[in-house]
Amino acid sequence: MSTSAKHIIPQDFEQLYIQLRQKEGRIYSDEEVSLLPEVGSQHPYAQEWRLRKQSFEKLAAHLERKERPLVILEIGCGNGWLAHRLTGIPGTRVIGTDINFTEVQQAARVFQETTNLHFIYGEAGPDLFEEMQFDVVVFAASIQYFPSITETIHTALRLLKPNGEIHIIDSHFYSLADISAARQRSLLYYQAAGMPEMANYYFHHSLEDLDRHRASILYDPNSLFNRFLRNKHPFHWICIPASTR
Repeated sequence: MSTSAKHIIPQDFEQLYIQLRQKEGRIYSDEEVSLLPEVGSQHPYAQEWRLRKQSFEKLAAHLERKERPLVILEIGCGNGWLAHRLTGIPGTRVIGTDINFTEVQQAARVFQETTNLHFIYGEAGPDLFEEMQFDVVVFAASIQYFPSITETIHTALRLLKPNGEIHIIDSHFYSLADISAARQRSLLYYQAAGMPEMANYYFHHSLEDLDRHRASILYDPNSLFNRFLRNKHPFHWICIPASTR
């Protein structure tokens, strides 16, 4: 596990983030991490993990249909459960990165026997990977921790092969009219948790932010079709091709 990296987010972010996750009951044992997204039916976040499992299965099916070897990068991999699951796609090599040393260290420990999986502590970017390029870059429940989605996508596009794709899953996207209210809800949540500082590190992105990148919405929770079906999955699935750079 590499430890060379630069940090844009202040280093106290990790301490705040881990404290919050401890309060929320989201710090898992090694055994629990090894089983994710599977959790017991009585788990306090059972419904959330059912949604995360659905997102993973849809993404994996999409990537399997390419029927070719893939090099996948997950940015903001946390404890590594998704990166680990993606190694089950035939012919894949997966790298997970995160600036949260506590969780990425756990990921490297828990999944050390998976030979086509590696974890790197650091900020993902060309400086970290030099000439290496990827077929797929994944942001799963992580894009909200990046202050500028435009700059983040621009950096990720530079890491892609010419026919590569960025996939953004398990994060909320808002209309411009809804962002102010969403920010207030987040602030109230963090205040109630006794950690109002975390509001400075949680960012609310809009679908309009993606317009310049010719993003495809592979799943829209607000579509009439999904509303009619009463589909409860609340997150967009966004795909951005390398050709947009």
